[in-house]
Amino acid sequence: EGERVVGTIAKRQAISNPERTIRSIKREMGTSYKITIDGKEYKPPEISAMILQKLKRDAEAYLGEEIKQAVITVPAYFSDAQRQATKDAGKIAGLEVLRIINEPTSASLAYGLDKEEEVTILVFDLGGGTFDVSILELSEGVFEVKATSGNNRLGGDDYDQRIIDWMVDEFKKESGLDLSKDPRAIQRLKDAAEQAKIELSQKTSAEISLPYIYADQTGPKHLNLSLSRSKFEIMVADLIEASMGPTRQAMNDAKFQPSD
Repeated sequence: EGERVVGTIAKRQAISNPERTIRSIKREMGTSYKITIDGKEYKPPEISAMILQKLKRDAEAYLGEEIKQAVITVPAYFSDAQRQATKDAGKIAGLEVLRIINEPTSASLAYGLDKEEEVTILVFDLGGGTFDVSILELSEGVFEVKATSGNNRLGGDDYDQRIIDWMVDEFKKESGLDLSKDPRAIQRLKDAAEQAKIELSQKTSAEISLPYIYADQTGPKHLNLSLSRSKFEIMVADLIEASMGPTRQAMNDAKFQPSD
């Protein structure tokens, strides 16, 4: 109906509206990627701007005043094109972008590390769609990025996908049916996978229950599975190792050892 929703609300409606739901647009910033919805093409900065507009409205409602300016953070490894696309998104959203700063620097400031006298830190930032690692030195209240590395095709979404693939395989073994061809089923699997991943950070196993995940002439089908943390760790072992490569690279570039 022309309404745009962002965040949790968008995730909830994705089950019934998968073809109009966009995820992980940050991965495409600075590229020629386009997405067509209802016959209209959108570029990554335009989609990003919609998210920024929502944040702008939320901030204005909380502060009770108009927000005209912003500092926007980006992964430290973002290219000039990716940074410019981010700045463009801010402009489209109606913001004057004062600065684009690196996320590791922002995280360090948020943790109050700028109050330290001298410190060397490694910031490991595994987001939903991107990963970056940076080594920073703080001296006299100023952060200097000594080295940075990352992978804009590695993130929490990839961990979720491993659980989704596993659920699809298990369901296929049991019922002979392929859920990967059903967009609505896949959206429910995505939500369940993310929830299971979050649970496994605190518990040794996660129960996954998706009633009425599928229906055919024989009746409704349900998905009930249990995923242990140890099995999940095996499933994502290569993803964990993929994050170690950039981490070692950053350490080498900065000429630091873990003991430093």
